[in-house]
Amino acid sequence: MTYEPPRLTLPVGERDHSAGPSDAPLLLVEYGDYQCPYCGAAYPIVKRIQKELGSSLRFVFRNFPITNSHPQAEWAAETAEAAAAQGKFWEMHDFLYENQRLILWGYADSERNGGQEAGKNLRNEQSLD
Repeated sequence: MTYEPPRLTLPVGERDHSAGPSDAPLLLVEYGDYQCPYCGAAYPIVKRIQKELGSSLRFVFRNFPITNSHPQAEWAAETAEAAAAQGKFWEMHDFLYENQRLILWGYADSERNGGQEAGKNLRNEQSLD
C-alpha cells in the first residue's frame, strides 16, 4: 500500500500568490484571513518555516476572508489584491499581518467616524497608487 497525499480541489496555479520555487519538493498552502487572530499568530511561524526550509518550500497564500466574524477581512484581502496588481502582494501581506491590530481595528474605528484615514495611511505607507 502506498501513501497518496491529498490533492487540492483547486490546484496551485499561476494566479496564486506564491513564494519559493515552483518545483520545490514541499508545498504549503494557507487559506488566510488578515483579521483572524489565529492567522495572525501563525504568520511568524510560517515566516520561520519559510526561512528554515528555504528553496525546499513553495508557500502559497490564498485570501479567505471570513466576513461573518471578521468585518474588515474583506477590505484587507482587497487591499492585498490591489497591491498584487502593482507587484507588491508580499509586501502588503506582511504589512497587514505585522500591523494587524493597528490597521484592521484602527480602520474600523476610522470608518465609524466617517473617514478612512487608516486606509489612506496604509496606501501612503506602502507607496500604492
